[in-house]
Amino acid sequence: PERGDAARDLPRADTSDMSFEELLELQNQVGTKAYKQLANGDSTKKQSSRQPACIADKHRPLEMSAKIRVPFLRQVVPINKKVARDPRFDDLSGEYNPEVFDKTYQFLDDIRAKEKQLVKKQLKKHRSGEQHERLQQLLQRMEQQETAQRKRKREQELRLAQKRERRALAQQGHRPYFPKKSEQRQLALAEKFKELKRSKKLESFLSRKRRRNAGKDRRHLPLS
Repeated sequence: PERGDAARDLPRADTSDMSFEELLELQNQVGTKAYKQLANGDSTKKQSSRQPACIADKHRPLEMSAKIRVPFLRQVVPINKKVARDPRFDDLSGEYNPEVFDKTYQFLDDIRAKEKQLVKKQLKKHRSGEQHERLQQLLQRMEQQETAQRKRKREQELRLAQKRERRALAQQGHRPYFPKKSEQRQLALAEKFKELKRSKKLESFLSRKRRRNAGKDRRHLPLS
């Protein structure tokens, strides 16, 4: 008889309890193909007997294969990332309107004036030393902020006056005129000149301007 027929006639033996010599003898009797069928039959039985009786939990941790290298950074638990929002550049805060902003926070001018008076009183108490230098720098910074705020308000008033003038010309049927940036700068300089003349600070401003221009011209002169 052929080896395939002999393999079918042999009883299904448990190859897990057989020694190595018995396995070789069985392979010689039934052939390599039939021997593999017997061995695969035992392995499928073991696998089917090891199947779990309950359904696996879907919330269990993710099992990673040992053959694939686990990445250094991986998302284990989904996290809702918090996005920082800057109200200055966010459309949810609305558009910036200087007129509305100044009217809303007009009370800050009184607070700044009180703080300035307090710094001046502290400066009189501390005539010298490190505290005197800090108070002097703080007072100087406050004065610079006031100067910048006054300049911004003058420019804002000038823009509003031009807007009202253009609106009046449009109501009369004239075509509105929009000045260039160079013309706007000239108007701002003329307004600054008038303000300095009213406050009697024009001469000191012009003298500082002449000294600054003289220093710039001296840089371009050849060395003697």
